[in-house]
Amino acid sequence: MKNNGAPMTPARAHKELLDEAEAAAYLGLTNPKTLAVWRCTKRYDLPYVKYGRLVRYRRQDLEHFIESHLVPMR
Repeated sequence: MKNNGAPMTPARAHKELLDEAEAAAYLGLTNPKTLAVWRCTKRYDLPYVKYGRLVRYRRQDLEHFIESHLVPMR
């Protein structure tokens, strides 16, 4: 999602953050714990936000992750 010059309000910023289950579903993963494994093993460079024990993913980072793993047709 593009910002379109609109200021980032707390409510809007909250909508942009997905929990592990939402992020896993967005990426098409069947097990949300896959993201925890990726974080612990540093398998992929997928940014996340952490406050205390809570982990959240920005929708724009998930979109970038998908685009960066796109395999072009031959």
